[in-house]
Amino acid sequence: MNHFYRSVLVVFGCITAPVFAQVLSSPLGTPTQSAPAGAPSALPHGQGAGVHSPLSPFAPLKPRSDVVAWSVLTDVRTEVRNRRIVPVYTDAVQALDQKKVRLQGFMMPLGPGEQQRHFLLASVPLTCSFCTPGGPESMVEVRTRQPVKYSLQAVVVEGRFHVLQNDPYGLYYRFTEAVGVK
Repeated sequence: MNHFYRSVLVVFGCITAPVFAQVLSSPLGTPTQSAPAGAPSALPHGQGAGVHSPLSPFAPLKPRSDVVAWSVLTDVRTEVRNRRIVPVYTDAVQALDQKKVRLQGFMMPLGPGEQQRHFLLASVPLTCSFCTPGGPESMVEVRTRQPVKYSLQAVVVEGRFHVLQNDPYGLYYRFTEAVGVK
């Protein structure tokens, strides 16, 4: 990683210290081997459910029994296969694939407007408009049947859940045919 990009990442705070250290400890383009089960891995991992800033004006998500818990979705490890870092999902996550489920989170719009049909749902609210709040395991791409009104507060969506095995954008999860739930 060249000096310019390192400086940008530090200035905008887009990478937390542990992840920044992982990125810098391995030269780009150098494939790494997966660590044995239970051993610390040299691979860059996501940031789990993300970090809810104590300065955020938005309250953290309240536990609900009618939604999938983010702790289930963020329980993912990675390994190198064919020179690519890929997610390795737990049985609990795999069991959700193609099922109709509900998820609670914070909207990250992918386009302008009050009504959103395509957005990311994150486990924590954005604190910086240039940074994602966590790793790919803490976000779900959502495509809705009908537009959902944008909200800074937590929302609940329901739809067909997809566990992605080889997404070109590096996403781990997607909702299709989603609808907003009150």
